Amino acid sequence: MDIFAELRWRKLIHQTTDDEFLPGWLAKGGRTLYAGFDPTSDSLHAGSLVPLLLLRRFQRAGHRPIALVGGATGMIGDPTGKSEERQLLSEDQLRTNVAGIAELMKQFLDFDCGDNSAILLNNFDWLRAFSYLDFLRDVGKNFPVNVMLAKDSVKSRLGSEAGISYTEFSYMLLQAYDFAYLAEHHGCQLQVGGSDQWGNVTAGIDLARRMQGEQLYGLTCPLLLTKDGRKMGKTEAGAVWLSPDKTSPYAFYQYWINVDDADVGMCLRMLTELEREEVESLDQARAEDAGRRESQRRLAEELTRLIHGTTGLATAQQATEIFFGAEIEHLDDDQLGQIFADVPSKSLACDRLSGEGLNILDAMVEAGLSKSRGEARRTVTQGGAYVNNRRIEDIACQLDASQLASETMMVLRRGKKQYALLQFRA
Repeated sequence: MDIFAELRWRKLIHQTTDDEFLPGWLAKGGRTLYAGFDPTSDSLHAGSLVPLLLLRRFQRAGHRPIALVGGATGMIGDPTGKSEERQLLSEDQLRTNVAGIAELMKQFLDFDCGDNSAILLNNFDWLRAFSYLDFLRDVGKNFPVNVMLAKDSVKSRLGSEAGISYTEFSYMLLQAYDFAYLAEHHGCQLQVGGSDQWGNVTAGIDLARRMQGEQLYGLTCPLLLTKDGRKMGKTEAGAVWLSPDKTSPYAFYQYWINVDDADVGMCLRMLTELEREEVESLDQARAEDAGRRESQRRLAEELTRLIHGTTGLATAQQATEIFFGAEIEHLDDDQLGQIFADVPSKSLACDRLSGEGLNILDAMVEAGLSKSRGEARRTVTQGGAYVNNRRIEDIACQLDASQLASETMMVLRRGKKQYALLQFRA
């Protein structure tokens, strides 16, 4: 299956500048394309997976991807889809964010594979060379204001109470110039991005035609939305990040394994590299017995392995078993720390486990699972207290070093889902 046909099957094409020309043009291979990522954080989130994987798919089809980090445009902020002005980031924060995103790109793209090696660029490297007057003369004169005013991202803000500042109004010029620059200096002829970027994509095509007389192309993919129109990759706690420092492998795995039946087929197509035969087999299995949740397990496995590696996947799966009540044993501090990265923890002196040890009631209070010894007593007598997922039924139980789950940690649980870590330090 050629790349365009595959993207069609995976429902990854929302809009193109030339549906008839692009399939044959891409089939010849060796094209250079780019997608841009603004560094609003030091990590990317689940919504960024679609354009990231789009670049990866093109590279595996023999094309050369450019991953562009917007060190300059990030100073402005894209007004697209925003109802009010973005908070501007400091230069130090932007540098940190650019470095974090650049490192993440290496998980998706091959930067050392010959003719179609990926390229990682930062638009700050060329936009910083402009003075204000030079930019107005060399770029601004080629950009009709009526074209900018016609863009949905600008029109929606102009009609709002918040309005739009000249700073954000200028964002489109900067992104458009990126495309023209990449065309001139790297032979880039195709820009890909989310469907909300269509106005910026076509602005770049128009600018390159005016400045260089060159014909460029654009392709957008659908945004990652649930069936009811909400952005995927959002939880009550916030975004689902690709960095393990922001979203643990367990939390990442759990997000995808809990995707709704109505959305999982779309996710398997858009976010994994599973072959068509397997995806359609999962569709059939889901239609016959959705309760088995085979599609969700496969989705969670593929994405967690992609983002967190085989070790991260194993940790997430082990954590899932533990959170469903499996006894906790044969783990070290690092593994327990990863599995329980999102639960409350408290450090105690290791001598609390010496002598007679730490009474279970005191341990429940120290861990924050009970407000008082009386409340802890009721929890124990009602069968709701656990140490390392083993039920404790004796209120006189004294915990000692033999009950550590790892070198220094002990896992306490109240009821089915309330966990806490106690770490005993010298």
